[in-house]
Amino acid sequence: MIEVKGVSKAFDGFQALDDLTLTVPTGAIYGLVGPNGAGKSTILRHITGVYQQDKGLVLIDGETVYENPAVKEKIADIPDDLYYFGSASTRDMAKFYRGVYPKFDEKRYETLREVFQGVDEKRPIRRLSKGMQKQAAFWLALCLRPQVLVLDEPVDGLDPVMRRQVWSLLMSDVAQDGTTVLVSSHNLRELEDVCDHVGILSHGKVLVERSLSDLQENLVKMQVVFQTRELPELPEDMEVLNVSQVGRIHTLIVRGTAEETTNRLAVYQPILMDALPLTLEEIFIYELGGEDYAVRDVIL
Repeated sequence: MIEVKGVSKAFDGFQALDDLTLTVPTGAIYGLVGPNGAGKSTILRHITGVYQQDKGLVLIDGETVYENPAVKEKIADIPDDLYYFGSASTRDMAKFYRGVYPKFDEKRYETLREVFQGVDEKRPIRRLSKGMQKQAAFWLALCLRPQVLVLDEPVDGLDPVMRRQVWSLLMSDVAQDGTTVLVSSHNLRELEDVCDHVGILSHGKVLVERSLSDLQENLVKMQVVFQTRELPELPEDMEVLNVSQVGRIHTLIVRGTAEETTNRLAVYQPILMDALPLTLEEIFIYELGGEDYAVRDVIL
């Protein structure tokens, strides 16, 4: 389990993290989402032990991460900006990792050669294309057999077939080995397919942290046609996040379950009413609607 408790971090007066708290359950795929500058990469660097927090705790299985080699052996990291030794090839880095990570799996390295067969393992990684560099990074990281895998924009640069292959490998490790995956990405559609927990960041804080199913169950999109063209006066305690209208169809984004919201709107005897689930991208937009995104008349 990854636990981040009240972590703050400032750089030259800029507050990158502000009392941030999040929990990633063991064996979960946790998606970290937020606008640019929200603090996603910064908190990932704390979890991998690159940065030391100004205050708070960063724990993996109850142990602090920073300057703790025993904990870092459990972690594999694929950052957005890959870095390897200047002239090192994939084969060179595999040799290096064998001496650093006791659980490096030589047999898996040979097996994954078939998956990442487009990677020239003798060529310096920095001379490979961006997509091939990412493939090399996954090839090496998966051979470490990590307990915790931290990914920052992990499949950026990969073609659709390789994206599917990589996610399949990751989900297999989660299912078979209980690997904990923490992934930050702007591709919310892709995260929706693989994540079971989601944390939404803004201004260095976690605004929302829930399982994806809970998020989707507690926010609903209602499309309603009322008896009159105008929207009736709704109850004050109904939390309506957004209202839009096309012709006579009103689209309401409401915080609450579909059943509860349907029952409350039924008293207005609508001509037509339909409850629709929201995508993760829609949830992200409307959760941040009152934070730093002015969401006006967005029709999704």
